[in-house]
Amino acid sequence: MTVAGTSTAPEGRDARQAAVPRHRDAAFGFDPDQLPDGLVVADAHGRVVCFNAAAARITAVRAADALGRPLERALPLEDLEGRRWWQLTDPYGGLAIRVRQPERNLLLPGGREVLVSARYVREEPLGPVRTVVVSLRDTEARRRTERSHAELIATVAHELRSPLTSVKGFTATLLAKWERFTDDQKRLMLETVDADADRVTRLIAELLDISRIDSGRLELRRQPVDIGAAVSRHIQAYVAAGQPADRFLLRIEQPLPALWADPDKIDQVLSNLIENAVRHGEGTVTIDVTPSASPREGEDGENAATSVTVSDEGPGIPEESMNRVFTRFWRGSKRGGTGLGLYIVKGIVEAHGGTITVGRAPGGGAEFRFTLPVAAPAYLA
Repeated sequence: MTVAGTSTAPEGRDARQAAVPRHRDAAFGFDPDQLPDGLVVADAHGRVVCFNAAAARITAVRAADALGRPLERALPLEDLEGRRWWQLTDPYGGLAIRVRQPERNLLLPGGREVLVSARYVREEPLGPVRTVVVSLRDTEARRRTERSHAELIATVAHELRSPLTSVKGFTATLLAKWERFTDDQKRLMLETVDADADRVTRLIAELLDISRIDSGRLELRRQPVDIGAAVSRHIQAYVAAGQPADRFLLRIEQPLPALWADPDKIDQVLSNLIENAVRHGEGTVTIDVTPSASPREGEDGENAATSVTVSDEGPGIPEESMNRVFTRFWRGSKRGGTGLGLYIVKGIVEAHGGTITVGRAPGGGAEFRFTLPVAAPAYLA
């Protein structure tokens, strides 16, 4: 392994390899090649003495070609305006009070972006720089995050445009021509405005949920939850809205363990899963509520959790899409909306300490199963 060398060592590969164990043991205590980020170290003379495997991968420069060379030549970096970074920062001849360079985007030869931060090691305050330690990170992960954020913004803008255009159009029409419309026409337009306002409200709620899930700040207000009764309420709402009662089959296996959960969040999970089955599935929508083993690793008790399975008899989800169902913006071939619902469902279930899976139902359709462990509020735990 070639990760280190010194400017005073004899030329040749054998000499560099001989220097590796002493450098690694004395300065690091570990193998720099095991670091996930690029590590470049220069000595007091500005010569590269360490160039680990990650640095070689990120820069496409072989360690053997970098070791012993001046830092500014082994690692030629430019800022986004094309200025040479080492000349700007001048680690060896610059301000004596400077001890670091914060992380920033810089360019490698060829225009590839890399995240760079540096540390100036001095033996005493205001003394000369003895070592410059440079950390390199690939920007691909940050780019993926930025693309995800950009996609979220684009999706939200698209989803907001339609209802807001409708609201603006109907309200402007009503204000300008109120006397020309009959009461029935006014009611129809106001009902449309009301429905579109509900769409905007739901979208904003989804965005807030995503923000809380991503930041780990999703708050749960645990209470005793009768999961069977909660499912029944959702079924009754669909029947009242015109769905045939025989389209739903609810099966509850007793006795169920006492479940402490956030009732509003569980309603949100049930609403999303049942709506998916009704809108995008076919045939009978079957909901099974059963006692289950806890999804928490190491927790005893055969019936320490409750499982809810929602299945339909539609075409189901293609095998190649199974691993993407709970990601942001996933939509099946006939799905509409933002594609955020199942991502939020997974976040809510996992915030409860539970698990959720997707598979193929016995009738050929989609089958979603989530399991929630028995839990209690902190003041009762």
